[in-house]
Amino acid sequence: MGLCCMPGMAFLPSLLVIWSSAAFIISYVISVLEGHVEPFVPYISDTGTTPPESGVFGFMISVTAVLGAATMYTRYLILQKLNSAYNLMWPYANFISLIIGLIGCLGMWLVAAFQETSVLIVHEAAALVTFCFGVLYILSQSIISYKSCPQWNKKLICHIRMAISVVSFIAIFPMIICALKVGSLKPRWQPSDQGYSNHLTSAICEWIVAFGFVTFFLTFIRDFQGANVTISTEILDDYGDY
Repeated sequence: MGLCCMPGMAFLPSLLVIWSSAAFIISYVISVLEGHVEPFVPYISDTGTTPPESGVFGFMISVTAVLGAATMYTRYLILQKLNSAYNLMWPYANFISLIIGLIGCLGMWLVAAFQETSVLIVHEAAALVTFCFGVLYILSQSIISYKSCPQWNKKLICHIRMAISVVSFIAIFPMIICALKVGSLKPRWQPSDQGYSNHLTSAICEWIVAFGFVTFFLTFIRDFQGANVTISTEILDDYGDY
């Protein structure tokens, strides 16, 4: 029986979407109320740099990484079962997509563990891994969705996923390029500051990609309603002989 009246495993992507959205929004609200960032489109990491929001950001993003990994692995199991029945795709495509996604989750966990003011180079490298591998994951899953249509996905869902993936893929380039042009670590930006336009472009694209991930996982809910994952336990008969 599904959690919260949700059939199958639908609770898992639902929880991921709700929790990750709350992580971004709560950290943003606290940091703005505390006066640590400007309200108009700060970097996501800037909203989790200074106490007290840094503690909230670190904890909630760490949980998001775990939920993301669990969702990706469950998605992998569903596709593996589907592929064994219909032979829809090259088997290793599903596995490679999973590995790409898990690397992105590892990057997200490192972002939470090493925040901007602690170890900057690790934080920035981890953020780059999170966004790049995250975009690659949703692109690969969009392609796989077309392969599993119409047996598992409707064409409309495939189009929506691909649209989200393409927008996120396009947005990641100005996000990185403009961030490199900005260079300096500065949580409070003013329109009169040098490099403000690059900062604003990079920050907007960062939020687009982040909520692109959230929206993409939202489309998994329907798929997960049609599947259950069970854990079986087997006691070895000769255990007492060891």
